[in-house]
Order: sequence, then structure tokens, then C-alpha cells
Amino acid sequence: MKYVKILTFLLAIFVGDVAAARVSATDLAHQVGWQWAVNPAGTFDLATALRPGVRSAVLTVYIEGDGFAYAASGRRSMDPTPTDPLALRLALQHPGSGAVAWLARPCQYGPRSRNCRSDYWSIARYAPEVVESAGIALDRLKDDAGGATRLILVGYSGGGALAALLAQRRSDVAALVTVAANLDLGAWTAAHRLTPLSRSIDPAANAAQLSRIPQVHFIGANDRVVGPEIARGFAARMAANAPVTITIVPGQDHGCCWAAGWRALASGPDLAWIEGWARAVQ
Repeated sequence: MKYVKILTFLLAIFVGDVAAARVSATDLAHQVGWQWAVNPAGTFDLATALRPGVRSAVLTVYIEGDGFAYAASGRRSMDPTPTDPLALRLALQHPGSGAVAWLARPCQYGPRSRNCRSDYWSIARYAPEVVESAGIALDRLKDDAGGATRLILVGYSGGGALAALLAQRRSDVAALVTVAANLDLGAWTAAHRLTPLSRSIDPAANAAQLSRIPQVHFIGANDRVVGPEIARGFAARMAANAPVTITIVPGQDHGCCWAAGWRALASGPDLAWIEGWARAVQ
């Protein structure tokens, strides 16, 4: 009975933390007047947020990271909702007045979402059905942004891997930006001796398809989760003249402080040419 009470207490703390994470994300969006929604998108129900009242040919979409995938080493969490919605906080710092949106991953921010099996935040986090679902959500966001015709995808961590997979499969992605992204799943899991993501598609396998898409990949100099060798290996699979920039950010680790410095990074020369190019391309 004693152990049951302890387990119940710990579960209550966990559920409370996840609930607080959901509230914090929706509050962040609502505080600045963004439109929050959870809509069916293929296999899953996906949460989105959109800067309202902006019509633009180019829509910038930030894609959330893997979230709270594991409660402990080798033990999957019960809910992948991020305790810190970092990609959303990046989106809210996006400079300028253009069309901007945010896209969550399957089963984040939706306790009653469909098909929420833990494979989808572990070995199948980049499965074909996950990529397809995200693509459907992007199409809806383009419509909601007044009929945008081109996308700039910005993915944080695992959201960067998903952004690369989407860019490989779509003709409307004008540019790809990643932040601390595990772009080569094989190299990343091997480096950390992690369980291979056996039901996922590895973006590195078809990286050459992105050789014509302008890209910027930001990596923290102090990141111990995804080091610069991952982005460099990914870029090496493309054509020699591919328009790819890898930017190492001093003092930055995997999570802390990307949002604090994002407005400056997103206003800097690395991304200024990307946005200008995307708006010029028809």
C-alpha cells in the first residue's frame, strides 16, 4: 500500500507538470493574440498556433522538438508534451510582421489525441505517417495564412529532422532552417549509443535532394546532445555548391537560451538573405 501511495503521488506530480506545460504553451500563444488550434491531420491530431491577420505569399513555420520523450533512460514517458515549448518561444520572437506559425508534434498538447502510442515519440517519431500528418497540417496553415504559396521551415531539435523530411517531399519549401537538429539519425544514435529509430525515416538518407534549397543550420557550441559534426555530415551529403550555412553559436547548449537570443539571430545576416530569397522566388 505504501508503494501504491508513492506511485500515485509521483503520477500526480507528472500529470500536473504535463498539464502545466500545456497551459504554458496555450497561454504563450494567447497572450500575444495568436490563434491556437488542435485539428485532425491524417493519422494524428496536431496543435498549431498562427500569427493572426497576416496574408503573405511566404509562411514561416516553426516545428516543435521531440518533447518529453523519455521519463528516464530506457523508459518512455506517458505524454511527450514538452515541459518547455521552445520552438513556440522561437516563433513568438520571429522578427518582422510576416506570416508566422508553429506546429507541434503528434500527441503533444492533446491528452485525447488519436493514435497516441509511445512509438510515436520514440522509435517511430519520424515515421512516414508522422511526416504525412505534418504535411497536411502545413497545407491547412498555408490556407489559414491567406493562401501562402511558399514555406520557410524552422525546426528545433527533432523538429529540424522533421522539417528536413518535409522539405525533401514538398515543392513549396523555399528554405530550411534548423536549430540544434539531429539531421543524421544514424550518426546521432550511434554517437550516443541510443536505440536506433527503427521505424523512422532518416533525413540524411536523402539529403542530396535538398541541394538546391537554401539552408541555415544553427548549432550550439556547448551542445552535448547534437554536436556540429551531425550538421556537417548532413551537409556533406549534398552537392558541393549547395547553399548551406552551418552557424556555431558560442556559449549555447542544446536547450537553454536559444529563445533569449533568437531575435538577434533571426535578424542577422544568416537568415536575412534566406527570407529575402524566399520572397523573391516565384
